[in-house]
Amino acid sequence: MHMSQIQKLHSVKVIEQKFLTGEEPVLVRCSDRNAYICKYAQSTQAAYKMVCELIGASMAQAWHLNTPDVAFVNIHPDHWVGTFLRHNVSAPAFGSLRLDNVADITPSTFMQVKPSGNVLMQLLHIALFDFWIANEDRNANNANLLYDMENDRLVSIDYGCILNTATFDYPMSQLTSTDTILWSDLFQHISAKTSHKELTEMTKILRRTYDEHLQQAMLAMQSVVDNLPKEWHVGEESVSEKLSQLSDKSWTQAVWENFMDNLNDNTKQNKDEV
Repeated sequence: MHMSQIQKLHSVKVIEQKFLTGEEPVLVRCSDRNAYICKYAQSTQAAYKMVCELIGASMAQAWHLNTPDVAFVNIHPDHWVGTFLRHNVSAPAFGSLRLDNVADITPSTFMQVKPSGNVLMQLLHIALFDFWIANEDRNANNANLLYDMENDRLVSIDYGCILNTATFDYPMSQLTSTDTILWSDLFQHISAKTSHKELTEMTKILRRTYDEHLQQAMLAMQSVVDNLPKEWHVGEESVSEKLSQLSDKSWTQAVWENFMDNLNDNTKQNKDEV
């Protein structure tokens, strides 16, 4: 789904589940008959993390990452019955389509991912995206990835901590070496049998597609601003300013250099320059 066509849905039954993770998202059955994992405004203050979810999902789709379809979901106040909290906030929730037959990648489950050149390329693609969008929340302890074993796909989720953990007041800063999924057992597991030559070829492909993904992302940026719910109380100007930083050439060049430095540092087989 292209983000310019983002759906507006409403809940049709009592919330089915509440997840006991940081922002306590809820599982909501919606008017399109699908279930969505929804993050919601917990107050009337500016919902910067929800804006990051919107930006992240939009940009991930522009980069052709595997990532769930999304929707704005109006959760009826009566449908909070049975959860730990009751919310009457009228702001639309941000919903990510619940996927079936996928496994959550954790430090104890990552060995389920079958190492292959295809999966490694997907992981490198996701890692480069994270460097570009300053995602500090995908790391060794928290992959924010699902694994679709049947289709051999990594699925990128959770964007609430992009832009240096939802920082809208200052310019973006580069990720540090431990902020990246390249600093993880998952990366070492997937890349263990990859030769230096094969990795070099992958980075050449990534470098070519990087420019294409940036172009696609820039085309999608206006739709992010257009889709921004006013009830989230985050001004269009601050969002537009943040998006313009992502397209700045000095930023995109520094991102590539930082990505390559980290890739070299975390490649077991050969510590020489890739």
